[in-house]
Amino acid sequence: MSTTSPITLLLRGAELVPFLDDVAHLRIAVFRDWPYLYEGDLAYERDYLAAYANSPDSVFVLAREGGRVVGASTGLPLLDDAPAFRQPFVDAGIDPSRVFYFGESVLLPAYRGQGVGHAFFDAREAHARALARFDITAFCAVDRDADDARQPPGHRPHDVFWHKRGYARRPDLTLRLPWPEAGRGEVEHVLTFWTRALDQPA
Repeated sequence: MSTTSPITLLLRGAELVPFLDDVAHLRIAVFRDWPYLYEGDLAYERDYLAAYANSPDSVFVLAREGGRVVGASTGLPLLDDAPAFRQPFVDAGIDPSRVFYFGESVLLPAYRGQGVGHAFFDAREAHARALARFDITAFCAVDRDADDARQPPGHRPHDVFWHKRGYARRPDLTLRLPWPEAGRGEVEHVLTFWTRALDQPA
């Protein structure tokens, strides 16, 4: 664990463009581990992150130490993301224009356990609240079998942390998304959304 806490920087819309490659490399590094097992591709990452750069109401919260990006957390209006992410809400009768979507929170292992995760959520929720047109914040997480042999010993899921933040898992809101896994090629995955009423105290 690092002995110093990283400094967080909040960026909006096109302000994040100079940091896109930093975040792309960070996503590839962190998501290679359990539970995503993602074999990242830099070209795909740049294309994926372009949606955030093109959304004027997007937010990036970066954690930096000595000028190095060691963590990142993202969000944007759900309507500005790919159709696959908003369709579950449409199917459930939830207006996607009222949902602010959190893309990811990625942080290098040495900087975990220092409150950065809470800072990421605080900043994104405050940003969504300031836009004054959203009722719900949401994110999704991959579903894995509890007995999957690839799960590292002692792995602690984030469910407890998310519940403490006021989020509830929504089994009625799921999507299927393919990505390449190391040694397995392209695999389709099921992800389940977690949601929280935006005016609800954390």
